[in-house]
Amino acid sequence: MSAKKTAKASAKKKKTAAASDDTWNLRLYVVGQTAKSVAAIANLKKFCAEHLDDRYTIEIIDVAADPKIARRDEIVAIPTLVRKLPVPMRKIIGDLSNTDRVLVSFDLQPGS
Repeated sequence: MSAKKTAKASAKKKKTAAASDDTWNLRLYVVGQTAKSVAAIANLKKFCAEHLDDRYTIEIIDVAADPKIARRDEIVAIPTLVRKLPVPMRKIIGDLSNTDRVLVSFDLQPGS
């Protein structure tokens, strides 16, 4: 492996290690195809691609299909992102457009 490829692999490994040693389990609660729901989905996918590499799973839950799920999971606003893993569980309300806020909420370093 060339030195250039090794440096890139090392940087990518550090970036992933900063995110977590485990796979991130993320659950996004939305309602239908509203503008905020669509934006939250797009922002979440972008965030994960940029900061978590391939170490994540995303589950999108449309509470319009089953309103009881929001009550069961204690969701009080939509859209809401829940990080189930790694622990501790975290919740972020909003469309996830503020990347720095998401990074801080997940205990990651802004600019990493």
